[in-house]
Amino acid sequence: MANKNYTQLAKEIVQKVGGKENIVSVVNCMTRLRFVLKEENRAKDGDVKEIKGVQGVIKQGGQYQVIIGTHVNEVIKDVQKEIGDLPPVDNQTDMKLMKDGSTFNRLFKVITGCIMPSLGVMIASGIIKGLLAVLTTVGLLTNTDGTYLILYATANAAMYFLPIIVGFNAGKVFGCNQYVTAVIGAALVYPDIIAIKDAGTAISFLKMPVVLMNYTNSLFPVILAAWFAAKVEKISKKIIPTMLQLMFVPTVTLLLAVPVAYLAIGPVMTIISNGLSAVVMAIFNNFPIFGGIVFGAFWQVMVLLGLHAAFIPVLFNNLFTLGSDPVNAILGLTVWALAGVSLGYALRIKDKEKKSMGFGNMVSCLCGVTEPTIYSIALPNFKLFIAAFIGGGISGGILAGLGGRMYSFVGDGFFRIPAMINPEGLDVSFYGFLICAAIAFIVSSVLAFVFAGKETTKKV
Repeated sequence: MANKNYTQLAKEIVQKVGGKENIVSVVNCMTRLRFVLKEENRAKDGDVKEIKGVQGVIKQGGQYQVIIGTHVNEVIKDVQKEIGDLPPVDNQTDMKLMKDGSTFNRLFKVITGCIMPSLGVMIASGIIKGLLAVLTTVGLLTNTDGTYLILYATANAAMYFLPIIVGFNAGKVFGCNQYVTAVIGAALVYPDIIAIKDAGTAISFLKMPVVLMNYTNSLFPVILAAWFAAKVEKISKKIIPTMLQLMFVPTVTLLLAVPVAYLAIGPVMTIISNGLSAVVMAIFNNFPIFGGIVFGAFWQVMVLLGLHAAFIPVLFNNLFTLGSDPVNAILGLTVWALAGVSLGYALRIKDKEKKSMGFGNMVSCLCGVTEPTIYSIALPNFKLFIAAFIGGGISGGILAGLGGRMYSFVGDGFFRIPAMINPEGLDVSFYGFLICAAIAFIVSSVLAFVFAGKETTKKV
């Protein structure tokens, strides 16, 4: 779509989602406008879907997501011009929106709210890690070189100090002072405490024993600690006089939240998260091929239905705490399967405009953006989605059987490849992923070509 049409597109979208007065906030990802609405039922789904330039609508995780395509970063500029400066959202409204929906939806809101703002820097860290692994494997760097050490610090900092980053984001999610929750995260990874833990020295707080654990790379302890801090802050503001709140509300919050995090929240959440990871790993250790087939075939459907919210916390935790994850490796293959569907569709279709769309969607998939293929090709002709299920399932089963793992947090498509490089050197995860990505792509493209059928090949 030409840039001159975005103003009209923006006006129609804002109008159909209930107008400016119904919009709490709007951001964008790679392909979607993500609205938080005051009243979601005021948005007219059917009318939004009919807008020229809109590929679909998803309601997920408390967001009203309007699928635009890879030019969404241009569209949002006109949307923001249309809505102007939105009034600030107070903590009570923010928390009410956070509490809406099912348990899974609320959990999904919290996890995404704590992770998504930092997604770009995490992906950058993963790419740099993959680059370092390649450079050391081919002998251009050693792990004692100054260049390597500086780049390694750059790549590892975001994950090592993850509690600080997540703590800052969690403050916004729970309506708490973000600098306070960031300091809580920093306290959990304070070097002197980590050194005491590594030395095996026992410590106590006010004569209460502290179970020391390593919270670097951790996700859940600081999230729950931030939630607790938000409760403390809210109560403190009711008790402490307004003129003293600037100094003493953060003081009281930190004095209570950090010790509670060390005494209770941290150990409990670490045990729970490690337990969840152990369950997933046990399944993949005992039934790897079955798990690979299920996740490879049906992950995209889980995402469409919102069922993936149940798995997201575990997948994040595996990668952040264990350093690798077999499930994330398999999920990367589903993108290659959809790219294959786009190619098969493009080769079979006769209409020039749709053929061009198919090839364009294939490129988008290979760059990690699947929504155009899902909503303009696969869903309108569900047999093509089945082609992706089969390609993803076969390749997922093979990769799981080989023991493939993902080692860092990056994007999809070609950008997933560096994440498959073991920091200790190229192994079956890397080579297996390349082979299985090719299998997913080829199988899905062939089946999509076959499944497209006469109706798809008609000229429009």
